Formats: sequence, structure tokens, C-alpha cells
Amino acid sequence: MEGSHDQGRRVSPIRDAARRLVQRALAGGLAERLEAERARWFVWLPVAFGIGIAGYFSMPTEPSLAATLALPLVAAALVAASRGTGLVHVAALGLLAAAAGFAATKLRTEWTRAPVLGHEIRRADVRGIVELIEPRPSRGERLTIRVTDIAGLAPEARPARVRLRVMTKRDGLKPGDAIRIRATLRPPSLPALPGGYDFARWAWFQGLGATGYAIQAPEILASAAHDPSLAQTARHALERLRQAMAERIRAVVPGETGAIAVSLITGERGGITDETNAAYRDSGLVHILSISGLHMAIMAGAVYAAVRILLAAFPAIALRFAIKKWAAAAALAGAAGYLLVSGGSIPTIRAFLMIAIMFVAVMLDRQALAMRNVAIAALIVLIVMPESLLDPGFQMSFAAVVSLIAAYESVRTRAEDPDRRVWLRPVAFFLGGIVLSTVIASLSVAPIGAYHFHRSQQYALLANLIAVPICNLVIMPAALVTLVLMPFGLEAWPLPVMAQGIDAMTGTAYWVAGLPGAVAHIAEISDAGFALMVAGGLWLTLWQTRWRVLGLAAIGGGLLVAGGAERPDILAGRGGDLVAVRGADGRLAATGTRSGSFELSRWLEHDGDSRSARDVLRARAMRCDGTGCTAPAKGLRVAVARHASAIAEDCLKADIVITEPRAPPGCTQPLAVIDRWTLRRDGTHAIYLEKDAASGETRIARVETVAGHRGRRPWTERPDTARRQPFTASAPSPGRLRFRPLPDGERSEAIGHGGAMLRMDIDSG
Repeated sequence: MEGSHDQGRRVSPIRDAARRLVQRALAGGLAERLEAERARWFVWLPVAFGIGIAGYFSMPTEPSLAATLALPLVAAALVAASRGTGLVHVAALGLLAAAAGFAATKLRTEWTRAPVLGHEIRRADVRGIVELIEPRPSRGERLTIRVTDIAGLAPEARPARVRLRVMTKRDGLKPGDAIRIRATLRPPSLPALPGGYDFARWAWFQGLGATGYAIQAPEILASAAHDPSLAQTARHALERLRQAMAERIRAVVPGETGAIAVSLITGERGGITDETNAAYRDSGLVHILSISGLHMAIMAGAVYAAVRILLAAFPAIALRFAIKKWAAAAALAGAAGYLLVSGGSIPTIRAFLMIAIMFVAVMLDRQALAMRNVAIAALIVLIVMPESLLDPGFQMSFAAVVSLIAAYESVRTRAEDPDRRVWLRPVAFFLGGIVLSTVIASLSVAPIGAYHFHRSQQYALLANLIAVPICNLVIMPAALVTLVLMPFGLEAWPLPVMAQGIDAMTGTAYWVAGLPGAVAHIAEISDAGFALMVAGGLWLTLWQTRWRVLGLAAIGGGLLVAGGAERPDILAGRGGDLVAVRGADGRLAATGTRSGSFELSRWLEHDGDSRSARDVLRARAMRCDGTGCTAPAKGLRVAVARHASAIAEDCLKADIVITEPRAPPGCTQPLAVIDRWTLRRDGTHAIYLEKDAASGETRIARVETVAGHRGRRPWTERPDTARRQPFTASAPSPGRLRFRPLPDGERSEAIGHGGAMLRMDIDSG
């Protein structure tokens, strides 16, 4: 009793402090607070626009074009009707921005609409134009091909682009070549589990309708079936230039160091080995390998500083002209050139837009580093490519930039305080800038990385404090000099300097990744927790007055509920071979073959399990024989039938049956029967179990499928399955349908639910 009193005394001050914090933050009223932040209203425009984009992607079915386009008109009418009514008007403006984001995403979906392969085609005869060649260490090359013909496929069913892995390299092959190749083609892969990463959705917006692998080397044809457009010709010429630059870099700097140099200059990461990629990932340095805002800022900043210093050396020019604007124009041109030679990936385009807006601001005598400029860049990206909102790279890059600018604004305000010692300002900015920016950027992107990748790099701050200065002061300046000297054939001078910096950075990555506890595996974070953390971060960084501290409360709430995501008790893979059951220790036990290793690795990743798929399969934690396997799950018996001879017994003794052969119609005794055909159609099934409060018996709470989570959207439909209704993931209505084991002799009904036969008792009430 005394302990509870002590605990109450400890909690009470915390609660009182939080209450006082909220009261001070909201002092003056909501309307007054919003009016005080009027200058910041604009920076919330891309946030509202993004909410509309998120709303579009969360729809279970595709909205009609007419209804979508009507939404902004209705919102605009509300804005006009609410003019001059304070908070209502602000809310109407936010609704208009959200409606515009929803409509923009729908238009983008329709603009990129292209055929998607509906089924696997073996030994397909593919003709097309090579758009991109990506080397793969020990894995040949990966070709992106603009398709002109696929034998046996009508034009309306033919994918616009395909991506193929080619193990036999064809010498002399270059972008723009017309080729013929035999390959196995497949539809873009589905998520490994309900709610997982949807590659098919990403492929839809890239116009990628199929993937696969070649079964012979490509044959270069004399001419293309169709004359390329001017834009396509320019793109092919640019890709050939990038390919030639990569070959010249590798000639000077061979091996993995050269592959990283190629990645930082041309954006081509295919030459980096899996081991090195893993070291950079586990150390928290993987962002350096992908051209992003860091590299673009260094390149553009170096050009800006060099041009300005050069012009300042000539007083006749410096005193008569605005050399700052000239330097900004030169830096903008340099950033545009770097964008072209680096391949123009989406992260690079985002970085260029931010850099471009900042230098345009300099040329217009505006503040370059401002939150408004970042908001403009984000809005442009979201208007042109709304799907970027779902990209972790987009979320991380803008989170880091917004956090850094908010911190810069705060530090600048303090530094301008006349009571501060003048001599401390440059020292504080120089010494503390690197450390502070690294800390802030790392903290801002950590929740995003944990949500998407289920990993936390424990020593990322240490690695970045060592590697980022090397990248800023050695590697990227040497890369800039390389680009300048390469047209003159003098790239052999700066590349060795760049190589020394890369070796030091790679050594840091391997050292940090090898430290004990370098990586912490994190179980799936709940959507509610992630949303609260994002909302709190935006509130903390985008506002300027005292009420911004309320964002800390939202972040804290998000951290508290982040681990609230429910984990499935049983997982059945799409192929019907891989099945995992959660044991009494809370970890998954699995049965299957090596073909399911990738799928199982994704399951373990979402589970926060550090074990490899190979180790889990080798453990043989489930009881198996030649015909199948069995395992307990919260008191229920789960049976995996691999042979028809096992189905009859499993149907009588098991509570949940997962069968590779087709389930017989008379198998109605189990609570659920899921066969291979159901799994192939609806994807991985996740089964959640719970204890019945009244009887204490275990029952099926719900069954979720990949098809149910994906809904009926353009990127989910296939020509051969478009008419099939996917398995919905919604739970039965309370009081109507209950999943539970039925006592012997009690009458039950076998109900087919999206192909999974679920035994339910039916309540009349």
C-alpha cells in the first residue's frame, strides 16, 4: 500500500507538469494562436495535400474519376462560403488542399495506366528497346526494356516496360539498342504479408508491367521496330554517356571502391556487393551510397563557393555586379548537370528541386534556407509524383531537412541575442554545427526507418560523425573535380583522392556494423503510433510559437503505442508450401523449402526477429513426416497437409488445416481450411487467434490476406483475375458471427470466405 502511494506521488508531479505545459501552450485561445502563426500557414499546405494523397491510397476500392474531380469543387465552395469566419475558413482551406491531393493522385494513376501482365509466361519472345543497364555483382546485369512486341500477346495486354535479369552479359550492348530476348516473364511481385511493401504499386507508377529473367543472351537487332521520339533519343544518349563515365571510373579505380565511386557520380549502385551494402545499412551510412540532398548540396555548394571566390578576385566585376547571384546561377546549372549524369532518380529529383528553389531565392534576394522554400519543393514533388509520399526516401529526406531548418531558426534566434558574446557565435556554429546537424537528422529519420525497415542502427550517430565529414571534405569535392576534368581525359588525377576517402568511409561502415549490438531489430510499429509521431514532429517543427511544444506530447504518445501492433499467430505463404506458427516463446516456427526463404525473411523482419530464414527452417520446430506437419497455436492444432493422404486425418483432428492439395468439399470439421489455390489467388494469409472471454476457448479472431489489404485498385487487378472478388480482411460484425471451436454434436455451417472455409456458429441475435 505504501508503495502505491509512493508511485502516486511520483506520477502526480509528471501529470501536473504536463497539464501546465498544455495550459501554457494553449494560453490565449486556439484562434489567437493560429493568428499568431499566420506566417506559417503556407508551410502546412503540402501537409494537407499529403493527407489527401494518403486518403487516396487508403481506399479499399478505386474511386471514380468524376467523383474525385468533384471533391475540389465542393471544397472550393466551402472555402468561399466560410470566408472571414476564422477557424472555419482555415479548416476549409485545409480541406481544399486535401481534396486537391486526392484528385492529383487519381489523375496520376490514370496518366500512368499501362497493361500489367496477368500470369507467368515461360520462354516469352520479347522485342524492345534497352532503356537502362544495371550491373549486378556475380549476378550478371539487369535490363529495363521498353517493349515493342511480345509474341502471343495482344497489344492491349502487352506491358509497356519489363525488367529482366540477364546472367550472360552481351558485349557492346548499350541503351537505345533494339534487342530480342527470350525470358520468363511474371507479374510484379505481391507483398510478402498483409500490409507489407507493395512492389506492384511502385511498378504501376513506373510503367513496369512485368519482371523476370532471361534464358539466353540478348540479340541486338539491326533497327528498332519504331522510331524513337526526340525525348527517347536524348534519354538513350544520356544513358550511354553515364555508362561510358562508369567504365572510365572503374578503369582508374577498380574493385568495390570504384563501384562506390560510380554510385556517387552516376547514381548506379548495382556494382556494390551485398556485403558492403549490408555494412553501410547496419552502420547507418546507407544514405551516403544513394545520391540525395547531401550530395546535391555539397556539389552545388562547392560550385557556388568556387564561382563566387573566383569572381571576387576581380574587383572590376565584384564591385559592379551582383556576383552572389551569378554564383547562384552557376550552382544551379551545376546541380542540373549533376542531376542528368546521376540518372535522374526520384530522390535526386527531390534534392534538385530543393536546391533549385534555394538558389532561385538567392537570385531574387530572398532568404535561401527557409521553411517556405522546403514547403514549395515538397508541394511540387507531390503534385508531379504523388506516389512519392509513400516512399521512405521522401519521408526521410524532408523530415531531416525540416528538422534542420527548424533547429537552425531556433539557434539563429539565440545567436542574434545581443547578450551573447560575439566571439562565441562563429565558434559555436562551426564546432557545434556538424554534431548538432547529425544528431537532429538522425533523430528525425529514426522513427521512419524503424517503421519501414524494422531496424535501428544503434551507432548511426557515431558512424555519421566520422563518415559525413570525410564525404563532405574529401569524397564529393574530388567527385566534382572528376566531373570537371573528365571531358579532358584527366579524371586519373582526382579519382585516387576520392578512392582514399571512400576506403576510409567503407572501413568506418564495416567497423561500426561489426560492433556488438550495432543493429536492433524492431517489431512492426502500429500505424497509430507512427501517425502520432509524424504529427507530433510536424507540429514541433513547423510552428514557431510556444504551442509547438505540444508536438512533444504527440511524439511521446506515439512512442507509447508504437508497439501496439498485433502480430499474427499463423502465417500461410502464397505458394502454399511455407507456413509459420507462433510458439509459446512468442517466436515463429516455420516449415517449408528454400524457395520460401525470401517470404519468410520478410515475416521475420516484421516480427522484429533477428534470425535468418535459413536458421528458422533448419530448426524444424514443427513436427513433420512425409505427408505433412503439425504444430500447436494457443491450444489449437494446426496441420499442414502436403499429400492428399493426410487430408482426411487432418480434417478430423486439426482445428486449422493448410493444405497444398485442393481441399475436399467434405472437410468441414476444422475452424478454417485454406488450400493452395486460395493462397495463390489471395496471397499470404495471416490468422489471428484470441481467447473467448466467456468460455475461455481459443477462437479465430480474424483472417487477413494480401488481397484483402490491397483492395481493388488498378495495380491489384490482373486480366485473368479481375472478375474475382478478393478475400476481405474485415472482421465479422460483433454479435453476428463468432469464430470458436464448437462442442461435439453442435450443428455448424461451413462457409466459404474468399476461398478459405471457415466454420462459424451463427448467432440469431
